[in-house]
Amino acid sequence: MATIFTKIAKGEIPSFKCAESEDFYAFLDISPLAQGHTLVIPKHVEDDYIFHLDPQTYEGLWAFARKVALALKEAVPCQRVGVAVLGMEVPHTHIHLVPLQSEGDMDFRKAKLQLTPEQMKSIADKIAAAYEKL
Repeated sequence: MATIFTKIAKGEIPSFKCAESEDFYAFLDISPLAQGHTLVIPKHVEDDYIFHLDPQTYEGLWAFARKVALALKEAVPCQRVGVAVLGMEVPHTHIHLVPLQSEGDMDFRKAKLQLTPEQMKSIADKIAAAYEKL
């Protein structure tokens, strides 16, 4: 059975897409720690543990995430883009990219932002535009 992230990448479940390639997909987290909190996934591999990925997928995922992070920093003012790989909630490898003003912004225990669909779309569109320029 396909994971929720596979369904998102296939367009079966709506998302706020930030970037896409043949093998990878980036979209806004619906429960973000910060505006622009983005998830990056492999489209064709559903393994829930990043270190189980084959070398080509692993390296490709990080290269794609790097480009998305550069676009994210361009689109959303921040000091840094933090990176986390947890994989505890959804059984599909994913990288969190979180715009940071301080290290405390990366605390996954803190309350999540409540953004409107219009705000989410605007942020995703800004990231996508920055991604396309890279």
